[in-house]
Amino acid sequence: MEAKPVSEKGLKWFQDVRFGMFIHWGLYSLLARGEWVMHNEGIPVQEYEKLADQFNPIGFNAKEWVSLVADAGQKYIVVTSRHHDGFSMYNTALSEYKITNTAFKRDPLEELASECAKRNDIKLGFYSSLLDWHHPAYRFREESGLVWDDYIGFLHGQVKELCTNYGEIACMWFDGDWPLSMMDDSNAYFKPGGSFEYNELYSMIHTLQADAVIHNNRHDEPLPGEDVQGFEQDLPGENTIGFNTTKIFDIPIEVCMTINRNWGVNHTDNDHKSTQDLIHNLVKSASQGGNYLLNVGPTAKGEILPVHSQRLREVGSWLAVYGESVYGTRKGVIPAQGHVVATTKGSTHYVHILDYVSDCVDLEGVPEGVTKATLLRDGTSVQMQWVDGKKLKLTVPTEMRNVVDTVVKLD
Repeated sequence: MEAKPVSEKGLKWFQDVRFGMFIHWGLYSLLARGEWVMHNEGIPVQEYEKLADQFNPIGFNAKEWVSLVADAGQKYIVVTSRHHDGFSMYNTALSEYKITNTAFKRDPLEELASECAKRNDIKLGFYSSLLDWHHPAYRFREESGLVWDDYIGFLHGQVKELCTNYGEIACMWFDGDWPLSMMDDSNAYFKPGGSFEYNELYSMIHTLQADAVIHNNRHDEPLPGEDVQGFEQDLPGENTIGFNTTKIFDIPIEVCMTINRNWGVNHTDNDHKSTQDLIHNLVKSASQGGNYLLNVGPTAKGEILPVHSQRLREVGSWLAVYGESVYGTRKGVIPAQGHVVATTKGSTHYVHILDYVSDCVDLEGVPEGVTKATLLRDGTSVQMQWVDGKKLKLTVPTEMRNVVDTVVKLD
């Protein structure tokens, strides 16, 4: 049986919103050395478990997080329900290794869901790890006497909880099933004991949440039931990071990136991208028909770093003026060239001039019938001229430009 697909309504919503917040938060936040610290430092399960006794994120405020998302112009959240370390960040009935068994006692996903439900412009989605460095049926089957089906029951059971206990969700976002060429397949950290039973898993999700898209971060050709092709730390079609496929398939795209270099908080990582760089990544992704899922790694107290909050609000200020050229758009009809990309909405085209090279910009592939060019920010007319009936030359002198991104609307 082939996996059930997402609804057309859900797919359209996902393509229209274009910008979301990724949140990596868990026990690893206490160590502040990234979300892979358990693996990277070889911390035994018995030692790592002790972090739960220290975890009490008293600074967590769901309303503040959702308000930041709104200020940033983001339309959905994807938060880690359980990362590779196996610690559940919600009140699962399937494990005692969870945040509600810490001094914190509360379910932050429930609180986030409640805040999102008060609005009509932000949805909540969940990240779920396909591997688990803590669960005995994933990593310690020989010692525990458990079998792979025990783990599949746990994994599918948790996904069912997420799809039934938190209202309407935006997506299920899976991670941890990567090509063996990326990993040492003999390593119990990464070696599954069998199939993840994707057809059954995806059909369950789309039955319980008809409008929720499924993203599986496998770095490979999407399988039936996977609604989104992902690029991690790369723009669509690029592979600077070394493990993305460069082929773009005929389904919606999502680019996930960090603001600095780490997904989980890392106290030594101050390599924060500039606001301009974040905006450029957003519009370049949109020009390829992709969403931009931008990550924050809150502290162990549950607080988003001030520098990340500031950058996000600055992106939101830009979107307050130029959001028309991002939200609801599709892949640009006008081909990208160097410092210029474009998005499309019906018969309207938005040209994003990202760097100031010359007062004139020559555009190839502009559809016939374009008769008007204006600055999106205020409607000021932009001089345009057809050259040889093929190229469209726009003249945008210095005083008309925006230092981050000059957006010209073509009608």
